[in-house]
Amino acid sequence: LCCSVGKEAGRMARLLLKVQRYFRRKPVRFFSFILLYLTAGSLVFLHSSFSSDRSGRSREPLVPDTGITTEEGHGLSRIGRVFKGSKRPLHHYRPHQMKANEQETPEWASRGAEHTTSWSHRGNRRTSKDTEDERAKYIGCYIDDTQKRSLRGVSFFDYKKMTVFRCQDNCAERGYLYAGLEFGAECYCGHKIQGQNTSENECNMECKGEKINLCGGANRLSIYRLELSQESARRYGSALFKGCFHRPDNVTLALPVSAVIEKMSVDKCVDMCTEKELVLAALSGDHCLCGFPTSHFTLHEHEDEQLCAQHCSGEDFESCGNENYFVVYQTQVQDNRCMDRRFLPARTKFLVALASFPGAGNTWARHLIELATGLYTGSFYFDGSLYNKGFKGERDHWRSGRTICIKTHESGKKEIEAFDASILMIRNPYKALMAEFNRKYGGHIGFASQAHWKGKEWPEFVKNYAPWWASHTLDWLKYGKRVHVVHFEELKRDLFSQMKKMVVFLGLEVSEDRLLCVEGQKDGNFKRSGLRKLEYDPYTNEMRASIDGFIRIVNMALKKRNMSGVPEEYRPR
Repeated sequence: LCCSVGKEAGRMARLLLKVQRYFRRKPVRFFSFILLYLTAGSLVFLHSSFSSDRSGRSREPLVPDTGITTEEGHGLSRIGRVFKGSKRPLHHYRPHQMKANEQETPEWASRGAEHTTSWSHRGNRRTSKDTEDERAKYIGCYIDDTQKRSLRGVSFFDYKKMTVFRCQDNCAERGYLYAGLEFGAECYCGHKIQGQNTSENECNMECKGEKINLCGGANRLSIYRLELSQESARRYGSALFKGCFHRPDNVTLALPVSAVIEKMSVDKCVDMCTEKELVLAALSGDHCLCGFPTSHFTLHEHEDEQLCAQHCSGEDFESCGNENYFVVYQTQVQDNRCMDRRFLPARTKFLVALASFPGAGNTWARHLIELATGLYTGSFYFDGSLYNKGFKGERDHWRSGRTICIKTHESGKKEIEAFDASILMIRNPYKALMAEFNRKYGGHIGFASQAHWKGKEWPEFVKNYAPWWASHTLDWLKYGKRVHVVHFEELKRDLFSQMKKMVVFLGLEVSEDRLLCVEGQKDGNFKRSGLRKLEYDPYTNEMRASIDGFIRIVNMALKKRNMSGVPEEYRPR
């Protein structure tokens, strides 16, 4: 053993001697080696510093909350970052009092929890709680024929990560009434079931993405009926239902492409217009007409849907309209009339803020403004996910002068006076708080988990964020140099006229055809699907009393400036 150790030591010594002689003969290589070593160490240090800075986010100044009084703005805390000149602020905003003790749950963890709660079917293991909490009703196991599917809408497969919720959410997002899972990994959607019910024992295959749940069997579908939101229910597969409309005066000019289709159905007309790369599909009995929304056919004057109730010749449960009243769908074809975007041709020193409380629709408003003007919007922050989704102004410094307006959630005299004008977005605080809570724990189009809603996070969030909703608006009304108020609810209800006013406020020429295009592309990539909605009111009586007080303060402040108060729909009685 001693001999072995000695031999090994000898080999190591000879190796070290060779290395020493190598670098002694080649000093340049030695110094190169040392330089590479130091460079690698520096990169590791910089990376760790950047990571801790992004995760720690502890640079925001502290502003104590002094509470709320009945006088406008008096006692309302100003919650937001102090302006730091040319320094790029981090994309992070929240009341100070939440920072010290808040521990955020990773997004992947919260989503994983959702997928295993109340969305599943597991034979006899379903409990009364499962039935009470679920938003999709399991209706049974059905026979599926590969030659003639029981659910004949879209389908997709994932042989590694399929879950019950994933299938339901995909079908709901496309407006289908039913979602079915087969062979543990296949998802089928449809508006009606065209197969026979069979024994529950035949749907016995575990889901590939969650072993605790069942996803059909061999040629067997586990089918759920989806409880869709009103907006989701206005879809038909890949097409969006626009309504019933009176025949336009000049049909050829309004809808230039038409054809007679034997055994007409919604799918056949939508498919034809999609192939022609046209946005609108209008059904008139056995006639299918295609075109774009224009001043000749704006889709602004809806008719009673009963006037279009004539059944399709190819599908009894579908409506195909008639000679005088058209059933209109919007296809998935992108309307390119409003998709071009660019930076301002010349830099400007006149800075316009797009200001809002978080959760009040700022990202959606940016999307609409970019479509309506053809110009990029900027941001006081940097959000890589928004940049990757097409908001190219996100990367520019907010003072660059290359964008038409700048997103900000800041408040306070110094921050507001840095802008020359502002569009101030105001939203129902009950909705805004829930939207921001979902964003905080689920991302821009995700959802907070039930654990977050029912845990300590939600009450703490309301306690700290509700006063900020009021103080944010009051600060912009008080310190803003030129303020154009836009209520989220009014923008949603009358997008065309509200966007027209915003474009004029920005000093640009209005293009009506472009605004009609915006109406058709209004959702963008930031709409949450309508399937997952809370089935209970998360607000306590104490929370409501406090929030109603803030609404009254903001309503009074708006009226003092000769503006319309908050919308009737959420004004306290």
